[in-house]
Amino acid sequence: MADAYIIDAVRTPRSIGKMGKGALSHMHPQHVAATALRAIKDRNALDTADVDDIIWGTSAQMGLQGGDMGRMAALDAGYDIRASGVTLDRFCGSGLTATNLAAGQIMAGMEDLVVAGGAEMMSYVNWYGQSLREAGVKSAGGLGTGNMRLQAKHPQSNQGVSADAIAAMEGITRAQLDAFGAESQRRAAIALTEGRFARSTVPVLDDNGGLILDREEYPRPGTTLEQLAELKPAFGMFADMPSRPDGPTFRQLINQVYPDLQIEPLHHAGTSSGVVDGAAAILLASEAYARKAGLKPRARIVATANIGDCPTLMLNAPVPAARKVLARAGLTKDDIDVWEVNEAFAVVTEKFIRDMEIDRTKLNPNGGAIALGHPIGATGAILIGTALDELERTGGRHGLITMCAAGGMAPAIIIERV
Repeated sequence: MADAYIIDAVRTPRSIGKMGKGALSHMHPQHVAATALRAIKDRNALDTADVDDIIWGTSAQMGLQGGDMGRMAALDAGYDIRASGVTLDRFCGSGLTATNLAAGQIMAGMEDLVVAGGAEMMSYVNWYGQSLREAGVKSAGGLGTGNMRLQAKHPQSNQGVSADAIAAMEGITRAQLDAFGAESQRRAAIALTEGRFARSTVPVLDDNGGLILDREEYPRPGTTLEQLAELKPAFGMFADMPSRPDGPTFRQLINQVYPDLQIEPLHHAGTSSGVVDGAAAILLASEAYARKAGLKPRARIVATANIGDCPTLMLNAPVPAARKVLARAGLTKDDIDVWEVNEAFAVVTEKFIRDMEIDRTKLNPNGGAIALGHPIGATGAILIGTALDELERTGGRHGLITMCAAGGMAPAIIIERV
């Protein structure tokens, strides 16, 4: 099997994901995606006629985010028309899955040069979904999309309620979750101050070259435990809200599978991933193409994996995904220098640390989505770039990246610094 190498990784800054509030919220999603794709092209002097494919992740493929963003954004970014593109949806794991599939194509010898990544404009997604609901459209997309037969087989609740349910099952307290949230903000503040994301972050410009965004909008440096302790739990109102008219509540959906579980609202805005807009791209190449084109690899793909877990709890697959990819790579947890696990909710990463029995200083050392935000389809590609930057900064060798995805799934990848 051939080796697949990461040549470069870029991402836009993340802006607040509220229409009219974030710097990117007025932009077409394809324009934001094109920023990352253009940067990958220009930074590496790519002959884009050589690009075999663009594999792109976008979860909410609706409205302006529909219509194969990978292909359309590449055309917008000035790619040769011979560079084809495809767009996929594995919910939060879309950008990571896009990278895994790109690596697999190269390792199988089918392709030599692939751009992977993803984009999500949460400001637009939330606005568009609300517009549909106001227009009387019952299903604006989401888990099951009204499939009552599926819900009878595998009840799927609100993700925040699921996070609170897992905390109850694991005996993880509000204070412990708040401590994780505060630490994410502290680490992100240090990383931003020291410029640890500078290599990967590219500015977003308008058509005239004017600056739209060149910094992260979401972080709240200086967040304290005392401030977090004052926040009201965000998902208590959802727990007892009907999942559909005349249907079970979101709490009842979980209790259909776990009847004795007592769910207490714990998570809030300071211990949940931030709603943001953003895009990221990864350039992957075969060894032969990199040598021919004079491209210098930064990392090698060691192994990839996917796994499913309980769709009702939804958020617990990262641990089995990590174990699966470690076994496939022939590595142990002690071989991993940097762990990037998406902070969908504090309970996800707190449980991961406990179950894997790893040094918590090695997990998300530069903060995560609680502090920086989670642009759904882009986050997986962002985390790969973040892990690579950290390996290069510290001289580490292996990074493992994984994340929960709706439906109870998790993709995973291990990279090796070159």
